[in-house]
Amino acid sequence: MPSSGADHVLIVGAGAAGLMAGRELLRAGKKVTILEARHRCGGRIYPLPTSKFGYAAEGGPEFIHGEAPWTRSLLREAGLEISPIEGVRWTLRDGVFSKTDSVAPDTNRLFETLAALKADLPVAEFIERHFSGSRDEELRRVILRMVEGYDAADPARASAFGLRDEWVGRGLGNHGRVRGGYGALVEFLAAQCRRLDASLHLGVTVKAIETSAGRIIARCGGGRSFEGDAAILAVPLPLLTRIELPFSAGQNAALSTGMGFGNVVKFLLRFTERWWVKAGGNDLADLSFLFTDRAIPTWWTQYSAEHPVLTGWLSGPRTRSVMHLGEADLVELALSSLAETFKIAKLKLERDLVSARAINWGNDPFALGAYSYVTVETREIQSLLRSTNSDNIFFSGEALYSGRDVGTVEAALASGFETARTLV
Repeated sequence: MPSSGADHVLIVGAGAAGLMAGRELLRAGKKVTILEARHRCGGRIYPLPTSKFGYAAEGGPEFIHGEAPWTRSLLREAGLEISPIEGVRWTLRDGVFSKTDSVAPDTNRLFETLAALKADLPVAEFIERHFSGSRDEELRRVILRMVEGYDAADPARASAFGLRDEWVGRGLGNHGRVRGGYGALVEFLAAQCRRLDASLHLGVTVKAIETSAGRIIARCGGGRSFEGDAAILAVPLPLLTRIELPFSAGQNAALSTGMGFGNVVKFLLRFTERWWVKAGGNDLADLSFLFTDRAIPTWWTQYSAEHPVLTGWLSGPRTRSVMHLGEADLVELALSSLAETFKIAKLKLERDLVSARAINWGNDPFALGAYSYVTVETREIQSLLRSTNSDNIFFSGEALYSGRDVGTVEAALASGFETARTLV
């Protein structure tokens, strides 16, 4: 275990985990230097200009899921409020719109089967063993929507135990958005770190971590370097193997490839009006989420706010087919998918489009994906990565979190706090 002799801690990454860890260490009287490759704080929390979309739109995480105690506590501390998710979920299948049941058929049978599992296995194998019959078609669709859509995971790698831990006994309510966006929470944490005299450096890419005479040295692009007594790597999972590390820490970081890290392409389209409200002869004024069988399978609105913005979500293995597309082509794909979904002329959508973004997190060099998911190997690897080692280098972030709020801002905050406590 490290001692309180680690008086100066280098933190690589100014996302939610890094800022949370920094604040706790500063409160404990440590000297903290935070090194962030982007020219902003937040990492995968990515606020978009209000001028572009008419509200605090999110290019990254948008929702608060479930209890999220760390998130909600910080929001109260920052004086930020939560907007509940309102409206109706709709499904489009075979050209027919219908309201989505809050509980999918046979969900209890799925949960009972998961609860009875004695040994972990990949979700794809779990489906094949237990739900391969013709009567299970809808249940298979539900499972894959959970795994590929919500978790951005590959069913061939995702853990059935992970699915069970995340979903069994979890209510669908109590979800919301941060009023003002997650960016406001990042600003609060960053301001607290600065107020406590953190040394925060933006636009600094850490290339290597070295040890010398009991000191930690971060070698950065442009020939810059920073020294401390310990280092916390609070970066997205794929980047752990992109930073050159001392032998022991490097061995641990290499294990991270056995964990899951999914991709998301998020689309935001602002129009002149909420044209979908009466599209196709349906009354969709209360539309919250729309689940489809089209190229972009999931859309949502900002209901009950009447912003003329649709957000699209493409995640998991399905993103592989669009990795070669640039942002303009992705926007074209989104418009084509909407035109097909709502049986509306694409030309009209193009004419009414005010602004658009398509963010492919897999092509972001400082993320290389969206968020982690649990594989059969994840829990064992997490335990090893969270354990201390002689290099005095520690790993933190949403991928290191072992609770049920996998892949969320809550996971990042919880992990950042936990990592900081090991150094206090």
